Amino acid sequence: MIFKSFLSNRCTEIIFGSILGDGSLRIQKPYVNARLSFRHAISQKEYFFWKVDQLKEISSDKCWWRQKADGYGGEKLRYQSLATEPLTQIYHIAHHHNQTQIKRRWLNILTPLSLLIWWLDDGSIIGNGRKGVFCTDSFTLKEQQILARYLLVVWKVRVSIGKITRKKENGSEGVYYRLWFRSSEELQKFMTIILPYLQVESMLPKVILLYKDSQLQQRWISEIVNRTGFSQSIVEKYLVEKKEKWKHFRK
Repeated sequence: MIFKSFLSNRCTEIIFGSILGDGSLRIQKPYVNARLSFRHAISQKEYFFWKVDQLKEISSDKCWWRQKADGYGGEKLRYQSLATEPLTQIYHIAHHHNQTQIKRRWLNILTPLSLLIWWLDDGSIIGNGRKGVFCTDSFTLKEQQILARYLLVVWKVRVSIGKITRKKENGSEGVYYRLWFRSSEELQKFMTIILPYLQVESMLPKVILLYKDSQLQQRWISEIVNRTGFSQSIVEKYLVEKKEKWKHFRK
């Protein structure tokens, strides 16, 4: 689709990535325009403030605050933008009845920076340290299929759709779907797309794949260094810390 935003390209790309991840656009009464909001744990404060800095053109001087711990975790940092017409334009493209609705026509607007935001928000390396998952629980099966097809056709990255069950707030079990990277090859392909746009050092663990083979590990570390610009010593520091947390990689 042809889309002309009145915001900068960078701001627009981050907004679209955010609404796939932890962000949401809402039109709250009595306002006629939409606001962007998101929150992150205190442990991700560097990423949170980096994102806030990228969104200055839609932000006021008091756009973020600390949110007290609740039943869903510890203290959080919360951001809320101004209510603006450009955000309302994006809202009407990507939403239906105040909920994000996945449509291929707006997925085509996404860029590698958008994919990075989506991954940093909702992606995780799992299993043996060489597989991954997007926690896309809020999207329907049909929407997951659209996302999977989009990633394959546009970015040549193959994901599979997996069903999970977990308890809802009322205690009953619900069925949800997630997008899974079942092989290290597919996860690596995705990572090479987003790595050049990673600027937040503390988020490096999100892109460090783990290998018991030292040569394979070093190749991936070199890939991260070359594509992000972070020094090898910094990347290796996070590698050591990550392996300490993963029992089967401890020496």
